[in-house]
Amino acid sequence: MKNLPEAPVKKERISRKTLPPGVAKVMKRLHFPLDVILRCVRWYVAYSLSLRDLEEMIAEHGVEVDHSTVHRWVIKLVPLFEKSFRQHKRPVGKSWRMDETYIKVQGQWKYLYRAVDKDGDTVDFLFRAHRDKAAAQRYFEKAIDQNGAPGTVTVDKSGSNLAALQAINAERETPIKIRQCKYLNNIVEVRHEVAYRSCSHFSRYRRSEPPVSPGESRSLNQERL
Repeated sequence: MKNLPEAPVKKERISRKTLPPGVAKVMKRLHFPLDVILRCVRWYVAYSLSLRDLEEMIAEHGVEVDHSTVHRWVIKLVPLFEKSFRQHKRPVGKSWRMDETYIKVQGQWKYLYRAVDKDGDTVDFLFRAHRDKAAAQRYFEKAIDQNGAPGTVTVDKSGSNLAALQAINAERETPIKIRQCKYLNNIVEVRHEVAYRSCSHFSRYRRSEPPVSPGESRSLNQERL
């Protein structure tokens, strides 16, 4: 089990009034201290910990909670947190570097599409079962819907990414400039290391557990939670 710095679970309660409405509504039906719930969810998505690891760690702080209960918290709350966090996400630049990487989940290879702007700030991400034009196009549609259209997108030599951008441009009055240059994508490829560390628990610890969307999870780690 991974060791985290000793930090006792705080006794004081977090006010539910400070939570986003959707999160507060779900919290009303959860019968544990709010700070315990939030800490378990954050640790789960931020570190390579299994549910049983969390059960043991919280027990060491004097709180008895079953690992299956922690899993239900994650399933209920992570999508709500992602939605809330997106409302406060800082604007990104208009020059994007986009790439995809592969991660094994429950014994199967999946693909994480992501992009950063020229300053290295994350634009968006999408987890897909296949690496093809349809997956890349769905990623660009989602990223543009959430962040607005970029002026330039840099991709590698992938034909599916190029085809997806060309399909996007076919429906736009002002086309997005496309650059295919691998060395300019170094910044996003380096950021994949964060994704590997963030999602390593899916393959190492959680092969028998339902995966949580890296939507998360990792910017919820991504970038976070």
